[in-house]
Amino acid sequence: MKRISKFTLWVLLFILASCQSYKKVPYLQNSDYINQTNQEAKPHDAKIMPKDLLTIVVSCTNPELAVPFNLTVASTANVSATITTTQPVLQQYLVDNEGGINFPVLGKLQIGGLTKVEAESMIVKKLEPYIKETPIVTIRMINYKISVIGEVAKPGTFTINNEKVNLFEALAMAGDMTVYGMRDNVKLIRENSRGEQQIITLDLNKAETILSPYYYLQQNDIIYVTPNKTKARNSDIGTSTSLWFSATSILVSVASLLINILK
Repeated sequence: MKRISKFTLWVLLFILASCQSYKKVPYLQNSDYINQTNQEAKPHDAKIMPKDLLTIVVSCTNPELAVPFNLTVASTANVSATITTTQPVLQQYLVDNEGGINFPVLGKLQIGGLTKVEAESMIVKKLEPYIKETPIVTIRMINYKISVIGEVAKPGTFTINNEKVNLFEALAMAGDMTVYGMRDNVKLIRENSRGEQQIITLDLNKAETILSPYYYLQQNDIIYVTPNKTKARNSDIGTSTSLWFSATSILVSVASLLINILK
């Protein structure tokens, strides 16, 4: 009876250890809490930051009125032995460290920290003395990118065309975490509008993460997936050696159990 109890204890310990490990694997646990919480839907809109590259297009029914407000540069489109033609290309605006740009006719505009919608509305208002009708102003971010490094399948830097990406979309681009990635210890490295670096720790096991102000990423954010202790051990002694020790440990445990049972 005593031997059976010891065997049962080993089995229970193994089951408990397995359950404990599994809890660290699934994303967004306890999602029922989130579904039951009243959430005010608020569409995400990226904010303009220093060093952003922008294109700004002003349009109206009379194209000639908009010409002074659309900077273009000439670029060679077709070069042959006898003919050279050029096409206008939109000039890009580089946001300076103070969040400003030099806009034609209007001069210096402070748009850093504004969303695209806010910046577009500001420019429309400033154009009122020059264009009688209400023009259409369209701003696009050219260099919106994020980086994912650490324990993911395909680390790298990714360009975001729609200027909107969340944590899980970023991980999907990088092929998701490897088995060695710590889902409860993901680091977000972000630079704010004042040039200050922040490191935020995120727990992707918790469903509350989608309510975090860091759930949606900003341009130039870096996601670092921390490796777990198993990866650290493997990097120290090599994968094959680690597997050999693991297999040996399991065999010793099984042999010990059999000896105790058969006594």
